[in-house]
Amino acid sequence: MQDDAVTLFAYDRWANRKVLDTCRKLTGEQYVAEPVPGWSSVRSTLSHIALATEFNLRTLAGDRDDRIPTEAELVTVDDVAQLLERAYRRFEELRPTLTPEQLNSVLTLRAIGRTFTLPRWAILRHIVNHSTYHRGQVASKLKRFGIDQPNSDFFWWVTEQIPQEA
Repeated sequence: MQDDAVTLFAYDRWANRKVLDTCRKLTGEQYVAEPVPGWSSVRSTLSHIALATEFNLRTLAGDRDDRIPTEAELVTVDDVAQLLERAYRRFEELRPTLTPEQLNSVLTLRAIGRTFTLPRWAILRHIVNHSTYHRGQVASKLKRFGIDQPNSDFFWWVTEQIPQEA
């Protein structure tokens, strides 16, 4: 399971970087605009990815006193990128502790007004799945602004990891 978590987080980091690089093509107005009524902005969606990643990894690390910024403090794509990098550094610090016993141990956390008890491995997988889900939303928003979304699917990450025949 440890290798699986490491692989998933390497993929997640790669995919989020690709999306963030593409979002840097947006104008400031596009970044904060609702592409259609009722849809959140690219900024809100990227901030949500970063804030949720940081919150969940902070919880897994037991760092309950660390301050997490608000969406309002994540003004630019670079602000989001910095928060995600902080979260990924936290994952790298956690990595040596991710033994099978630790991954199977349960953790109780409070989020979205509810209390959840989950094994740690499930929280790690949720982080990556959550980012993937919201990157899809960002792709739709970018398309509405006429900006092509990079291939951020797990398949493309794997093909970059393994030499391919021409």
